[in-house]
Amino acid sequence: MTNPIVVLANTAAAWHSQCLNADVTWATRRALLDWFATTLPGCVLPPTTLLSEAFAASRGQGKAISYVDGQTGSARHAALLNATASHTVEFDDIFKDGGYHPGSPTIAAALAMAQDKGTSLEQLHRAIIAGYEVGCRISLAIQPSHYRYWHTTSTVGTIGAAVSTAMILGCDADRIAHAIALSSSFAGGHQQNLQGEGMAKALHPGHAADAGILAGLAAAKGVTASLDSLHADKGYAAATSASCGDWDIALEGIGDWTPITRMTVKNHGCCGHIFPALDGLKLMQENDGFVPDDIGSIHVEGYSATYQMCNRPEPRSAQEARFSIQYCLAAQLLLGGVRLAAFTPETLARQEIRALMQRITVSEDADLASAYPKQRMARLLVHLKDGRRVQHFQATRKGDPEDPLSDQELIDKFDELARSVLTCQQIEALRRDILYGTELPGSVVPSAETHA
Repeated sequence: MTNPIVVLANTAAAWHSQCLNADVTWATRRALLDWFATTLPGCVLPPTTLLSEAFAASRGQGKAISYVDGQTGSARHAALLNATASHTVEFDDIFKDGGYHPGSPTIAAALAMAQDKGTSLEQLHRAIIAGYEVGCRISLAIQPSHYRYWHTTSTVGTIGAAVSTAMILGCDADRIAHAIALSSSFAGGHQQNLQGEGMAKALHPGHAADAGILAGLAAAKGVTASLDSLHADKGYAAATSASCGDWDIALEGIGDWTPITRMTVKNHGCCGHIFPALDGLKLMQENDGFVPDDIGSIHVEGYSATYQMCNRPEPRSAQEARFSIQYCLAAQLLLGGVRLAAFTPETLARQEIRALMQRITVSEDADLASAYPKQRMARLLVHLKDGRRVQHFQATRKGDPEDPLSDQELIDKFDELARSVLTCQQIEALRRDILYGTELPGSVVPSAETHA
């Protein structure tokens, strides 16, 4: 078979000089804006704030910006903190077919390296595109079985970050291939730290960005690894999925389309496996006019990840609540949406939300499960107290390529999330620089005390 590392490395290297058409360039600017939207509010929350304190003495020398405090240091230090922040409030982008959040680790690594090296904005864009290209396609090869035990954003994210780093450093295809191979040995992050309590999940892309930079730096200086690392019988795919990888699926259309143009922009601040139910419930309310007090019970049929990850009837923390379909549906019904405010300590303790949660159940449907991950669907049944039964089938998620957020909706999301930590002037300047500027984004200092 064709060696996937070689194909992917050649494809990535081609982005050094390949024409950037308007659609790809705009998709990259959108991805960068969305990365800042989800990163900025995470900068003032644990675990990022705790990591910032823990690694204060090892910031190192460099020009990479940590958005936790706006100070410069080494690229690895900045990428670790920024990528952790970008995954904290669960608003980061998704490559749906691969079950993967590429932005958190890939952009964190690329931006930190670009700032440290003083590269052009175009070089940053090219590095991000290439990192998305390789990471997203690898996720296609190993999913959905990989997700049973592994967190794709952490594992594949390490490889995406390595590629974006190698691109910033000007590596050719051979050295990019070794960066991929090296990073495949650094990739980690298991599912238990998504299922249980604790803060480890947000650290997954932080580690991925850091380890990816390590691999990229090493490969750029000539450190080598096995170029059979992805597909061999003792390689990455074999170790982390049900096979040695479906590389025909992964490489299909390579050169014809690039993954950054097919991203999902999150429209809710929670696990994406809850989105079909949230979108469906909103439509049901609009069509049938019921309010929370009218509801006797809600049952959701979802695919495997919806049930296995999001059936959490008694979440005890904001992290758990973001993965609780019971909490998120109740919060949307009572608050009007699942945004940052849904996960404050005061909101988590609201008794009317907790009471409504007791009336919400979820199960796995075999047909919906068989269509995952390419399709993310849900069936909802609402029993109303007056005896009516309202049913709905939700075939898409708002924000997916099939139903994308418009540019204005993405800008509104950025403004809303950034408003929690930046002033109006900072928001406007940063938005303008990302969407229309010609220089790398600069420093801003998020503050939890900001009220724009």
